[in-house]
Amino acid sequence: MERVSATRLCDGAVSIDPEIMSGSPVFTGTRVPVKNLFDSLAAGKSVDDFLEAFDWVRREHVELVLSAAYRAMFESGRAA
Repeated sequence: MERVSATRLCDGAVSIDPEIMSGSPVFTGTRVPVKNLFDSLAAGKSVDDFLEAFDWVRREHVELVLSAAYRAMFESGRAA
C-alpha cells in the first residue's frame, strides 16, 4: 500500500497525516490535535496554560494557527 504524504498548513505549524491521529490536524512534530488548543481557549484557559500542558508544542506554531484562524474569520472578505 502506498503511503499518503502528510499535508502541512499554517506555514508548517500544522500537519495532517492519515497515519497520525487518524488524519486529525495536529501541531507539526507532535500528536497534539489543533482542536485541543481551541477547546482549551473555549474553556477559558490561556495560551500559556495550553503550552504548559503541552510543553512540546512550539509557541510559534500556536501563534501561526491563531493568526490563520483570525485571517479566515475576519480578513476573508466576508462579514463575520
